[in-house]
Amino acid sequence: MKIAERWFERKDMGDGVTLLWEPHIHPFIRCNIWHVAGRDRDLLIDTGTGVASLKTEVAKLTEKPLTALATHIHYDHVGSLHEFGTRLMHAIEAPGMEDYREFATLSVSGFPRELRDALAGYGLAEGDAQLIDTVPYEGYDVETYEVRSVAATGTVGEGDVIDLGDRHFSVFHLPGHSPGSIGLFEAATKTLFSGDAIYDGPLLDELPGSDIAVYCETIRRLRALDVNVVHGGHDPSFGRDRMIEICDAYLALRG
Repeated sequence: MKIAERWFERKDMGDGVTLLWEPHIHPFIRCNIWHVAGRDRDLLIDTGTGVASLKTEVAKLTEKPLTALATHIHYDHVGSLHEFGTRLMHAIEAPGMEDYREFATLSVSGFPRELRDALAGYGLAEGDAQLIDTVPYEGYDVETYEVRSVAATGTVGEGDVIDLGDRHFSVFHLPGHSPGSIGLFEAATKTLFSGDAIYDGPLLDELPGSDIAVYCETIRRLRALDVNVVHGGHDPSFGRDRMIEICDAYLALRG
């Protein structure tokens, strides 16, 4: 494989929010990484695959103290979590991160058989080999990829608040995709960071730990939320009208 000139790309989304992503990772596992600037400290929501150092990239954006929060512990969201000193997640998911045994792979063949149908929804066929099209440095071995176990330094749940000094984000417990999925809502700007609870793509509800009935309740909750913008765990951001369309489509299928 070719060696990437740079591993991360980023885009200023306005209002102190920066989107970072890994362009050389297949969209199926290309997590949106959100950096939010605050007065006293900054917030990093999800940390990508960990193929290359996210800490080094984030250092180009800020020198402030940083809180890294995992919306859930699927491997495309926590690969670089170990690089950061302050690590938050829901209490349900924290034990699984401390002793990480979730599957984690950069190869289509590494997916469990029961998840192969989900790959097809993202244009991946059985014969496709890799979920990565370049490597970060010479000698990188795709086959040895793994997620490093790391303990949370704190846990959060429904109703807790992430305080950046001048910005405050309420924690929403949004189970269904995974038992401990969480989102963050800033009431002042009506901004939701939703993780994989909702995004503008096929919502995955048949993964290990998923619960369709619980997911339907989460989707009903989100549908009623007065929100201006949703920054999801994957795919482009969207507004309330599109959120309602996504919610209604899911409930028509599953509800």
